[in-house]
Amino acid sequence: MRCEIVAIGTELLLGQIIDTNSSWMGEQLAIAGIEHLRQAKVGDNLERIVVCINEALERADAVIVCGGLGPTQDDITREAIAQVMGVALVHQPQVAEVIRGLFASRGRVMPENNLRQADVPEGAILIEQRTGTAPGLICPVGDKVIYAVPGVPYEMKEMIERAVLPDLVRRSGAPQVFVSRVLRTWGESESRISELLDPRLVALEVGGNPTIAFLASGIEGIKVRLTARSATRAEADALLDAEEAEVRAVLGDHVFTNEDLPMEAEVGRLLVAQGLTLAVAESLTGGLLASRVVAVPGASRWFRGGIVSYAGDVKTDLLDVPEGPVVSEAAALAMAASVRRLMGADIGLSTTGVAGPVEQDGEPPGVVWIGIAGPDDRAAIRIQLPGDRERVRQMAVISAMDRLRRRLLG
Repeated sequence: MRCEIVAIGTELLLGQIIDTNSSWMGEQLAIAGIEHLRQAKVGDNLERIVVCINEALERADAVIVCGGLGPTQDDITREAIAQVMGVALVHQPQVAEVIRGLFASRGRVMPENNLRQADVPEGAILIEQRTGTAPGLICPVGDKVIYAVPGVPYEMKEMIERAVLPDLVRRSGAPQVFVSRVLRTWGESESRISELLDPRLVALEVGGNPTIAFLASGIEGIKVRLTARSATRAEADALLDAEEAEVRAVLGDHVFTNEDLPMEAEVGRLLVAQGLTLAVAESLTGGLLASRVVAVPGASRWFRGGIVSYAGDVKTDLLDVPEGPVVSEAAALAMAASVRRLMGADIGLSTTGVAGPVEQDGEPPGVVWIGIAGPDDRAAIRIQLPGDRERVRQMAVISAMDRLRRRLLG
Protein backbone atom coordinates (compact mmCIF):
# COMPACT_ATOMS: atom_id res chain seq x y z
CA MET A 1 0.00 0.00 0.00
CA ARG A 2 1.68 3.18 -1.25
CA CYS A 3 0.45 6.56 -0.05
CA GLU A 4 1.02 10.23 -0.86
CA ILE A 5 -0.03 13.40 0.96
CA VAL A 6 -1.37 16.55 -0.69
CA ALA A 7 -1.66 19.64 1.51
CA ILE A 8 -4.07 22.31 0.27
CA GLY A 9 -3.74 26.05 0.89
CA THR A 10 -2.16 29.09 -0.68
CA GLU A 11 -1.04 30.16 2.80
CA LEU A 12 1.28 27.14 2.84
CA LEU A 13 3.00 28.28 -0.34
CA LEU A 14 3.36 31.83 0.97
CA GLY A 15 4.98 30.60 4.16
CA GLN A 16 2.24 32.12 6.31
CA ILE A 17 1.60 28.71 7.87
CA ILE A 18 4.19 25.96 8.34
CA ASP A 19 2.93 22.60 7.17
CA THR A 20 3.33 20.52 10.32
CA ASN A 21 0.28 18.43 9.35
CA SER A 22 2.12 16.57 6.58
CA SER A 23 5.07 15.85 8.87
CA TRP A 24 2.79 14.38 11.52
CA MET A 25 0.87 12.29 8.99
CA GLY A 26 4.12 11.01 7.50
CA GLU A 27 5.22 9.84 10.93
CA GLN A 28 1.92 8.06 11.52
CA LEU A 29 2.09 6.33 8.14
CA ALA A 30 5.57 5.06 8.95
CA ILE A 31 4.43 3.70 12.31
CA ALA A 32 1.48 1.97 10.61
CA GLY A 33 3.79 0.38 8.06
CA ILE A 34 2.28 2.22 5.09
CA GLU A 35 4.80 3.07 2.37
CA HIS A 36 4.89 6.86 2.03
CA LEU A 37 6.18 8.11 -1.32
CA ARG A 38 5.78 11.89 -1.53
CA GLN A 39 4.29 15.05 -0.04
CA ALA A 40 3.03 17.97 -2.10
CA LYS A 41 1.60 21.42 -1.41
CA VAL A 42 -0.78 23.20 -3.75
CA GLY A 43 -2.63 26.51 -3.55
CA ASP A 44 -6.36 27.15 -3.60
CA ASN A 45 -6.77 26.67 -7.33
CA LEU A 46 -9.20 24.04 -8.63
CA GLU A 47 -7.28 23.09 -11.77
CA ARG A 48 -3.95 22.75 -9.96
CA ILE A 49 -5.49 20.72 -7.11
CA VAL A 50 -7.05 18.31 -9.62
CA VAL A 51 -3.74 17.90 -11.45
CA CYS A 52 -1.85 17.35 -8.19
CA ILE A 53 -4.28 14.67 -6.95
CA ASN A 54 -4.29 12.89 -10.33
CA GLU A 55 -0.49 12.84 -10.44
CA ALA A 56 -0.39 11.38 -6.93
CA LEU A 57 -2.91 8.70 -7.89
CA GLU A 58 -0.72 7.67 -10.83
CA ARG A 59 2.07 6.77 -8.39
CA ALA A 60 0.23 5.72 -5.26
CA ASP A 61 -2.64 3.52 -4.12
CA ALA A 62 -3.94 6.12 -1.67
CA VAL A 63 -3.82 9.90 -1.40
CA ILE A 64 -4.51 11.88 1.76
CA VAL A 65 -5.71 15.39 0.94
CA CYS A 66 -5.45 17.76 3.90
CA GLY A 67 -7.22 21.12 4.03
CA GLY A 68 -9.72 23.00 1.92
CA LEU A 69 -12.84 21.50 3.54
CA GLY A 70 -13.97 24.73 5.19
CA PRO A 71 -17.06 26.85 4.42
CA THR A 72 -15.47 29.71 2.42
CA GLN A 73 -15.26 30.17 -1.34
CA ASP A 74 -11.59 29.21 -1.48
CA ASP A 75 -12.29 25.84 0.20
CA ILE A 76 -12.56 23.78 -2.97
CA THR A 77 -11.17 20.37 -2.02
CA ARG A 78 -14.63 18.79 -2.30
CA GLU A 79 -15.07 20.14 -5.85
CA ALA A 80 -11.59 18.99 -6.87
CA ILE A 81 -12.09 15.46 -5.57
CA ALA A 82 -15.49 15.21 -7.28
CA GLN A 83 -13.82 16.22 -10.54
CA VAL A 84 -11.10 13.59 -10.08
CA MET A 85 -13.78 10.96 -9.35
CA GLY A 86 -15.88 12.13 -12.31
CA VAL A 87 -18.98 12.59 -10.16
CA ALA A 88 -21.22 15.39 -8.94
CA LEU A 89 -21.44 16.90 -5.47
CA VAL A 90 -24.50 15.72 -3.56
CA HIS A 91 -25.99 17.65 -0.65
CA GLN A 92 -26.22 15.50 2.50
CA PRO A 93 -29.05 16.78 4.77
CA GLN A 94 -27.81 14.71 7.74
CA VAL A 95 -24.44 16.46 7.59
CA ALA A 96 -26.15 19.84 7.47
CA GLU A 97 -28.12 18.94 10.60
CA VAL A 98 -24.94 18.01 12.46
CA ILE A 99 -23.40 21.36 11.51
CA ARG A 100 -26.50 23.24 12.67
CA GLY A 101 -26.41 21.32 15.92
CA LEU A 102 -22.77 22.21 16.51
CA PHE A 103 -23.52 25.92 16.13
CA ALA A 104 -26.61 25.68 18.31
CA SER A 105 -24.67 23.92 21.07
CA ARG A 106 -22.33 26.89 21.16
CA GLY A 107 -25.16 29.42 21.19
CA ARG A 108 -24.23 30.79 17.78
CA VAL A 109 -26.14 31.40 14.56
CA MET A 110 -24.87 29.31 11.65
CA PRO A 111 -23.79 31.27 8.57
CA GLU A 112 -25.45 29.83 5.47
CA ASN A 113 -22.11 29.25 3.76
CA ASN A 114 -21.37 26.51 6.29
CA LEU A 115 -23.87 24.37 4.41
CA ARG A 116 -21.25 24.01 1.66
CA GLN A 117 -19.60 21.53 4.01
CA ALA A 118 -22.58 19.21 3.55
CA ASP A 119 -21.85 18.87 -0.19
CA VAL A 120 -20.15 15.50 -0.72
CA PRO A 121 -18.81 13.80 -3.88
CA GLU A 122 -21.25 11.11 -4.97
CA GLY A 123 -20.08 7.71 -3.80
CA ALA A 124 -17.88 9.08 -1.00
CA ILE A 125 -18.03 7.65 2.52
CA LEU A 126 -18.32 10.24 5.27
CA ILE A 127 -15.91 10.45 8.20
CA GLU A 128 -18.11 11.86 10.93
CA GLN A 129 -17.05 15.27 12.22
CA ARG A 130 -16.59 15.20 15.99
CA THR A 131 -14.40 18.19 16.79
CA GLY A 132 -15.25 20.61 13.96
CA THR A 133 -17.90 21.34 11.35
CA ALA A 134 -16.23 19.68 8.34
CA PRO A 135 -16.74 15.93 7.79
CA GLY A 136 -13.88 13.94 6.33
CA LEU A 137 -14.21 11.83 3.20
CA ILE A 138 -13.18 8.38 1.97
CA CYS A 139 -13.48 8.52 -1.82
CA PRO A 140 -12.97 5.41 -3.99
CA VAL A 141 -11.34 5.95 -7.38
CA GLY A 142 -11.33 2.55 -9.08
CA ASP A 143 -9.15 0.29 -6.93
CA LYS A 144 -7.52 3.36 -5.32
CA VAL A 145 -8.73 5.77 -2.67
CA ILE A 146 -8.63 9.46 -1.75
CA TYR A 147 -8.98 10.54 1.87
CA ALA A 148 -9.93 14.14 2.65
CA VAL A 149 -9.38 15.56 6.14
CA PRO A 150 -9.59 19.10 7.55
CA GLY A 151 -6.50 21.27 7.83
CA VAL A 152 -7.17 22.22 11.46
CA PRO A 153 -4.55 20.05 13.25
CA TYR A 154 -6.66 18.68 16.08
CA GLU A 155 -9.51 17.87 13.69
CA MET A 156 -7.12 16.25 11.22
CA LYS A 157 -5.36 14.11 13.83
CA GLU A 158 -8.60 12.80 15.28
CA MET A 159 -9.84 11.67 11.85
CA ILE A 160 -6.51 10.19 10.77
CA GLU A 161 -6.29 8.09 13.93
CA ARG A 162 -9.96 7.09 14.05
CA ALA A 163 -10.73 6.43 10.38
CA VAL A 164 -7.91 6.90 7.85
CA LEU A 165 -5.13 4.77 9.32
CA PRO A 166 -7.43 1.82 10.15
CA ASP A 167 -8.85 1.92 6.62
CA LEU A 168 -5.36 2.07 5.08
CA VAL A 169 -4.17 -0.88 7.15
CA ARG A 170 -7.29 -2.85 6.19
CA ARG A 171 -6.76 -2.12 2.51
CA SER A 172 -3.08 -3.08 2.72
CA GLY A 173 -4.04 -6.53 3.97
CA ALA A 174 -1.11 -6.45 6.39
CA PRO A 175 -1.90 -8.28 9.62
CA GLN A 176 1.15 -6.80 11.30
CA VAL A 177 1.26 -4.47 14.25
CA PHE A 178 3.75 -1.58 14.13
CA VAL A 179 4.92 -0.15 17.46
CA SER A 180 7.43 2.65 18.07
CA ARG A 181 9.35 3.64 21.16
CA VAL A 182 11.40 6.83 21.47
CA LEU A 183 14.53 7.06 23.60
CA ARG A 184 15.41 10.64 24.50
CA THR A 185 19.07 11.50 24.83
CA TRP A 186 21.18 14.46 25.88
CA GLY A 187 24.90 15.19 25.70
CA GLU A 188 25.89 13.98 22.23
CA SER A 189 25.29 15.26 18.70
CA GLU A 190 23.13 13.44 16.17
CA SER A 191 26.22 12.45 14.17
CA ARG A 192 27.94 11.03 17.25
CA ILE A 193 24.83 9.11 18.30
CA SER A 194 24.60 7.68 14.79
CA GLU A 195 28.29 6.77 14.84
CA LEU A 196 27.98 4.99 18.19
CA LEU A 197 24.96 3.01 17.00
CA ASP A 198 26.36 2.18 13.57
CA PRO A 199 27.06 -1.47 14.52
CA ARG A 200 23.41 -1.86 15.54
CA LEU A 201 22.23 -0.25 12.29
CA VAL A 202 24.39 -2.67 10.29
CA ALA A 203 23.13 -5.64 12.30
CA LEU A 204 19.50 -4.64 11.72
CA GLU A 205 19.90 -4.10 7.99
CA VAL A 206 19.57 -7.83 7.30
CA GLY A 207 16.17 -8.34 8.87
CA GLY A 208 15.02 -4.73 9.00
CA ASN A 209 13.12 -5.37 12.20
CA PRO A 210 13.28 -3.44 14.45
CA THR A 211 14.46 -0.26 12.75
CA ILE A 212 16.29 2.74 14.22
CA ALA A 213 15.81 6.38 13.22
CA PHE A 214 17.25 9.61 14.60
CA LEU A 215 15.20 12.74 15.27
CA ALA A 216 17.08 15.95 16.07
CA SER A 217 14.93 17.95 18.49
CA GLY A 218 16.90 21.17 19.01
CA ILE A 219 17.36 22.13 22.63
CA GLU A 220 15.52 18.96 23.68
CA GLY A 221 18.33 16.74 22.44
CA ILE A 222 18.38 13.79 20.06
CA LYS A 223 15.57 11.24 19.92
CA VAL A 224 16.28 7.66 18.90
CA ARG A 225 13.12 6.05 17.55
CA LEU A 226 12.86 2.26 17.58
CA THR A 227 10.08 0.72 15.46
CA ALA A 228 9.15 -2.96 15.47
CA ARG A 229 6.57 -4.91 13.50
CA SER A 230 5.02 -8.21 14.44
CA ALA A 231 1.76 -10.14 14.40
CA THR A 232 0.82 -8.95 17.89
CA ARG A 233 1.50 -5.98 20.16
CA ALA A 234 3.13 -8.25 22.73
CA GLU A 235 5.61 -9.62 20.20
CA ALA A 236 6.44 -6.12 18.95
CA ASP A 237 6.99 -4.90 22.51
CA ALA A 238 9.33 -7.83 23.14
CA LEU A 239 11.39 -6.87 20.09
CA LEU A 240 11.55 -3.27 21.31
CA ASP A 241 12.57 -4.34 24.81
CA ALA A 242 15.49 -6.31 23.40
CA GLU A 243 16.60 -3.53 21.06
CA GLU A 244 16.25 -0.86 23.74
CA ALA A 245 18.60 -2.88 25.93
CA GLU A 246 21.13 -3.00 23.07
CA VAL A 247 20.89 0.75 22.48
CA ARG A 248 21.17 1.60 26.17
CA ALA A 249 24.24 -0.61 26.46
CA VAL A 250 25.89 1.56 23.79
CA LEU A 251 24.63 5.03 24.76
CA GLY A 252 24.67 4.57 28.56
CA ASP A 253 23.35 7.47 30.59
CA HIS A 254 23.01 9.69 27.52
CA VAL A 255 19.54 8.10 27.40
CA PHE A 256 17.39 9.76 30.04
CA THR A 257 13.92 8.33 29.29
CA ASN A 258 11.92 6.14 26.94
CA GLU A 259 8.78 8.16 27.55
CA ASP A 260 7.55 11.40 25.99
CA LEU A 261 8.75 13.42 28.97
CA PRO A 262 11.25 16.29 29.31
CA MET A 263 14.51 16.13 31.23
CA GLU A 264 13.06 17.90 34.28
CA ALA A 265 10.36 15.23 34.64
CA GLU A 266 13.01 12.52 34.80
CA VAL A 267 14.96 14.53 37.38
CA GLY A 268 11.79 14.85 39.42
CA ARG A 269 11.21 11.10 39.25
CA LEU A 270 14.73 10.43 40.54
CA LEU A 271 14.37 12.98 43.34
CA VAL A 272 11.09 11.44 44.50
CA ALA A 273 12.57 7.94 44.35
CA GLN A 274 15.44 9.05 46.58
CA GLY A 275 13.31 11.18 48.90
CA LEU A 276 15.14 14.40 48.02
CA THR A 277 14.09 18.00 47.39
CA LEU A 278 15.55 20.66 45.11
CA ALA A 279 16.04 24.45 45.09
CA VAL A 280 17.56 26.51 42.28
CA ALA A 281 19.52 29.76 42.04
CA GLU A 282 19.65 31.31 38.58
CA SER A 283 21.60 34.09 36.95
CA LEU A 284 21.83 33.90 33.15
CA THR A 285 18.80 31.55 32.89
CA GLY A 286 16.66 34.21 34.60
CA GLY A 287 13.90 31.93 35.89
CA LEU A 288 13.74 29.57 32.92
CA LEU A 289 14.97 26.69 35.05
CA ALA A 290 12.33 27.17 37.75
CA SER A 291 9.66 27.72 35.11
CA ARG A 292 10.37 24.39 33.44
CA VAL A 293 10.49 22.61 36.78
CA VAL A 294 7.09 23.86 37.94
CA ALA A 295 5.56 22.83 34.60
CA VAL A 296 6.06 19.20 35.66
CA PRO A 297 2.89 17.81 37.27
CA GLY A 298 3.52 17.05 40.93
CA ALA A 299 6.66 19.21 41.13
CA SER A 300 5.54 20.50 44.55
CA ARG A 301 6.54 17.12 45.98
CA TRP A 302 10.22 17.76 45.28
CA PHE A 303 10.74 21.42 44.33
CA ARG A 304 11.19 23.90 47.17
CA GLY A 305 11.61 27.09 45.14
CA GLY A 306 14.14 29.30 43.43
CA ILE A 307 15.96 32.62 43.45
CA VAL A 308 16.72 34.68 40.33
CA SER A 309 19.89 36.53 41.29
CA TYR A 310 20.65 38.50 38.15
CA ALA A 311 22.48 41.50 39.56
CA GLY A 312 25.92 41.05 41.07
CA ASP A 313 25.03 42.64 44.42
CA VAL A 314 22.07 40.28 44.80
CA LYS A 315 24.45 37.38 44.41
CA THR A 316 26.81 38.72 47.05
CA ASP A 317 24.20 40.01 49.52
CA LEU A 318 21.63 37.21 49.28
CA LEU A 319 23.60 34.16 48.16
CA ASP A 320 26.99 34.85 49.80
CA VAL A 321 28.84 34.88 46.49
CA PRO A 322 32.41 36.10 47.23
CA GLU A 323 33.64 39.37 45.77
CA GLY A 324 35.10 38.91 42.33
CA PRO A 325 33.95 37.39 39.04
CA VAL A 326 30.36 36.16 39.11
CA VAL A 327 30.93 33.89 36.12
CA SER A 328 33.15 31.50 38.01
CA GLU A 329 33.39 28.23 39.87
CA ALA A 330 33.31 30.03 43.22
CA ALA A 331 30.11 31.89 42.33
CA ALA A 332 28.34 28.74 41.10
CA LEU A 333 29.28 26.83 44.25
CA ALA A 334 28.19 29.63 46.58
CA MET A 335 24.87 30.09 44.78
CA ALA A 336 24.04 26.38 44.96
CA ALA A 337 25.01 26.05 48.62
CA SER A 338 23.17 29.21 49.70
CA VAL A 339 19.91 28.47 47.90
CA ARG A 340 19.95 24.98 49.38
CA ARG A 341 20.26 26.47 52.87
CA LEU A 342 17.77 29.30 52.35
CA MET A 343 15.10 27.04 50.85
CA GLY A 344 15.64 24.13 53.20
CA ALA A 345 16.27 21.77 50.28
CA ASP A 346 18.40 18.65 50.07
CA ILE A 347 20.05 19.79 46.84
CA GLY A 348 20.86 23.23 45.48
CA LEU A 349 21.36 23.77 41.73
CA SER A 350 22.76 26.98 40.24
CA THR A 351 23.47 28.54 36.85
CA THR A 352 25.73 31.50 36.11
CA GLY A 353 27.41 32.38 32.85
CA VAL A 354 27.57 34.53 29.74
CA ALA A 355 24.55 34.42 27.46
CA GLY A 356 26.12 37.00 25.15
CA PRO A 357 26.59 38.80 22.94
CA VAL A 358 29.72 40.15 24.70
CA GLU A 359 32.14 38.50 27.10
CA GLN A 360 31.93 38.92 30.87
CA ASP A 361 34.51 38.36 33.59
CA GLY A 362 36.98 37.32 30.93
CA GLU A 363 34.72 34.53 29.71
CA PRO A 364 33.34 34.38 26.14
CA PRO A 365 29.63 34.09 25.27
CA GLY A 366 28.31 30.58 25.79
CA VAL A 367 30.32 29.77 28.92
CA VAL A 368 28.09 28.47 31.72
CA TRP A 369 29.00 27.39 35.24
CA ILE A 370 26.62 24.88 36.86
CA GLY A 371 26.79 24.42 40.61
CA ILE A 372 25.39 21.47 42.57
CA ALA A 373 25.38 21.34 46.38
CA GLY A 374 24.19 18.38 48.41
CA PRO A 375 24.32 17.48 52.11
CA ASP A 376 27.89 16.22 51.90
CA ASP A 377 29.44 17.49 48.71
CA ARG A 378 29.60 20.36 46.25
CA ALA A 379 30.65 20.48 42.62
CA ALA A 380 30.83 23.00 39.80
CA ILE A 381 31.02 22.25 36.09
CA ARG A 382 32.11 24.63 33.33
CA ILE A 383 30.55 24.05 29.91
CA GLN A 384 30.72 25.91 26.60
CA LEU A 385 27.44 26.15 24.68
CA PRO A 386 26.90 27.23 21.05
CA GLY A 387 24.32 29.59 19.60
CA ASP A 388 22.81 32.98 20.22
CA ARG A 389 21.70 34.43 23.54
CA GLU A 390 18.35 32.64 23.73
CA ARG A 391 19.76 29.28 22.64
CA VAL A 392 22.53 29.49 25.24
CA ARG A 393 20.00 30.20 28.00
CA GLN A 394 17.68 27.39 26.96
CA MET A 395 20.51 24.87 26.59
CA ALA A 396 21.93 25.93 29.95
CA VAL A 397 18.66 24.87 31.60
CA ILE A 398 18.70 21.39 30.05
CA SER A 399 22.42 21.01 30.70
CA ALA A 400 21.99 21.90 34.38
CA MET A 401 19.18 19.41 34.79
CA ASP A 402 21.21 16.76 32.99
CA ARG A 403 24.18 17.26 35.32
CA LEU A 404 21.88 16.86 38.30
CA ARG A 405 20.33 13.76 36.75
CA ARG A 406 23.74 12.15 36.31
CA ARG A 407 24.65 12.98 39.90
CA LEU A 408 21.45 11.37 41.13
CA LEU A 409 22.29 8.27 39.11
CA GLY A 410 25.65 8.14 40.85
